[in-house]
Amino acid sequence: MSVLRLKLPTDPRWVNIVEKNIEEILSDHAWCEQKAATNAITIVTNNPEYPDLVTDLLALAKEELEHFQMVHAIIRKRGLNFKREQKDKYVVELADYMKRSNSGSRVSGLVERLLFSAMIEARSCERFKILSENIRDAELAIFYRQLMESEAGHYTTFITYARKYGVGIDVEKRWREWIAFEDSVIARYGKSETIHG
Repeated sequence: MSVLRLKLPTDPRWVNIVEKNIEEILSDHAWCEQKAATNAITIVTNNPEYPDLVTDLLALAKEELEHFQMVHAIIRKRGLNFKREQKDKYVVELADYMKRSNSGSRVSGLVERLLFSAMIEARSCERFKILSENIRDAELAIFYRQLMESEAGHYTTFITYARKYGVGIDVEKRWREWIAFEDSVIARYGKSETIHG
């Protein structure tokens, strides 16, 4: 938590909710990975002038799709149904905040998108840690431990590029604002069997 700087930890009892509907959490998780890959590609599409960012986010998108494939493989192996994508209300709230706070310049737009992405990765990493430490399913505990480490790396990638390309922007101040906002949002979640629910 200290590395990610999140203020409000997830109540471990959330895992008890998750364990009652493994099919739901795995389907939601798979779609989270797909959306993360799409987000990385969108950043690349909108910012091709930064070759190092493009290179790293293409690799990140590929890794997210590999995670999507891994979760889908677990769903199939267990004979579960892969459910249709549901709207992630937590992410929608963060996206709305990003749009409201964007001052309109290309640089500020990039920084906002990178901080938005870092925030989601940070919370996902924290949720995966809670799952890895508390879920009774041994296979999933190991799986989420591995993914937790990967998500931490993705968080670092996004926050590093926000700092690198946020010329003229107080990125640290803005990140503190994001953390405070996320704290107010996540307080309403942790009650459903989804990654951010």
